[in-house]
Amino acid sequence: MITKFVKIDSKKDLSGQLSEAAEIIKNGGLVAFPTETVYGLGASGLDPDASKKIYLAKGRPSDNPLIIHVSAPEEAEKYCYVNDMFYKLANAFMPGPITVILKKKSIVPDTVTGGLNTVAVRCPSDPVARELIKLSGVPIAAPSANTSGKPSPTCAEHVLNDMDGKIDMIIDGGSCKIGLESTIVKITDENVSLLRPGGITLEMLERVCGTISVDKAVREKLADNERPLAPGMKYKHYAPKAQVYLIFDDNSTDFQNRVAEFINAKININPLTGAMCYTELCKQLNGKYIKDLGKKNDKEEHAKRLFAYLREFDETPVTEIYAVTEDESGIGLAVRNRMIKASGYNIIEV
Repeated sequence: MITKFVKIDSKKDLSGQLSEAAEIIKNGGLVAFPTETVYGLGASGLDPDASKKIYLAKGRPSDNPLIIHVSAPEEAEKYCYVNDMFYKLANAFMPGPITVILKKKSIVPDTVTGGLNTVAVRCPSDPVARELIKLSGVPIAAPSANTSGKPSPTCAEHVLNDMDGKIDMIIDGGSCKIGLESTIVKITDENVSLLRPGGITLEMLERVCGTISVDKAVREKLADNERPLAPGMKYKHYAPKAQVYLIFDDNSTDFQNRVAEFINAKININPLTGAMCYTELCKQLNGKYIKDLGKKNDKEEHAKRLFAYLREFDETPVTEIYAVTEDESGIGLAVRNRMIKASGYNIIEV
């Protein structure tokens, strides 16, 4: 298969540039497209055969459910049973980086939901994504547009590296603004639980919904016999080729010096040791393969750079990577969650 690459020109009519992509979606094909979070790998959310192609292209386990993308929040009523809490969340955060799980209607194929009786629905804010959904006339089922297990793509070049020759088209809409996948919440009656943290933070959710329960999969590994309720909950994700080891910032006064000494000792033993941490700590490290996530308290910048840096490590000969995460406040919980998954739960204390 030859994968067509289309670069969006902001000076030209958007619908005209996306008409071919919309036809591909309508006819059961696969199109990678930008969102404000990461690039998605899209197919018709109403076509069971098309959704199977997504799993095949990604090498994705079939019990890992997909998200369907709609162009307006009210369109969710066609595909799931909405309630007052859904619209409370929609009014606060949609269009935007939030996905809501509700009981599905029969129009949504089981192949899209991983066999679950619920469906994950999201209305992205990216104008290219929303226009593509409108033109296609169907909800677009889309996980991240990467090979399963690898870091999610935050630019079209990342998609091309993973999907060239496997899908019909890649739409280049530039770099993603947030850099981490959407926040996922599940509504049961009027109760809300957080299944995957993202750009809509726990604190933001609680200001709208009151107390939110956090699913154990945000911080812990699911057992082999546990079925994931949402994408990104069960399997090792976001991982580069080298083994990642995760260190939590404990906010102690001597933490930075202790960790710098620890990582430098690793580098002295093995010069192919990499590190990924905040600017102030990077300045104390001696290695060749150091990735600066941004200043210590700029967690939004950490989120933007994380996946790109994990991919950049694959272009180096590093054999191990030590990553340092900030506390869980704000988007810090999402950054930490992605690093936990990338490390395969290899968390060490220094």
